[in-house]
Amino acid sequence: MERRTFCRTGVLAATGMVVPSATASEAAPGQPMKLVIGSDHAGFPLKGAVIELLRSWGHTIHDVGTYSAAPVDFPDIAKKVCGEILTGRAPRGIMVCGTGVGAAIAGNKIRGIRAALCHDTFCAHQCVEHDDVNLLCLGAWIIGVKLAEEVLRAYLNARFSTDEDFRRRVRKLEDLEAFRPEK
Repeated sequence: MERRTFCRTGVLAATGMVVPSATASEAAPGQPMKLVIGSDHAGFPLKGAVIELLRSWGHTIHDVGTYSAAPVDFPDIAKKVCGEILTGRAPRGIMVCGTGVGAAIAGNKIRGIRAALCHDTFCAHQCVEHDDVNLLCLGAWIIGVKLAEEVLRAYLNARFSTDEDFRRRVRKLEDLEAFRPEK
């Protein structure tokens, strides 16, 4: 197995490995993307800072709510975020809730969504490179703006590997969406 070295932002460094984009709709690393973002009331304070940051990097952001700190159910927002991804209006999305756990659970209930809860740069990069994650979930109560910035950079700069082992495993993940145990 090839040795990988990660720098502080989670981007592959000094390996000579090139990880191309998984789909034509995704921009090259460092290039602006159309992104969808949503949060519940607990994630609302961090979401504003995340949107401002992503726009400063040149990304186009579609915010599907919530738009205040008034209580809202995270599954309702997750459905909106995931709908934008599945229709192709955004290749990737970001959900922010209190811990990020509920957002990840909700996202993973929807066929075609691969959600990951990431509070570190290594996981934020690896989840895309190895598992073709299209929904990053963040916990506003867990990480601050500065760490969220590094996690977002790692997530957005990562590309799904062309390695057949990873592609085969993602196909198996897709097959699990139809799994029903025998009685």
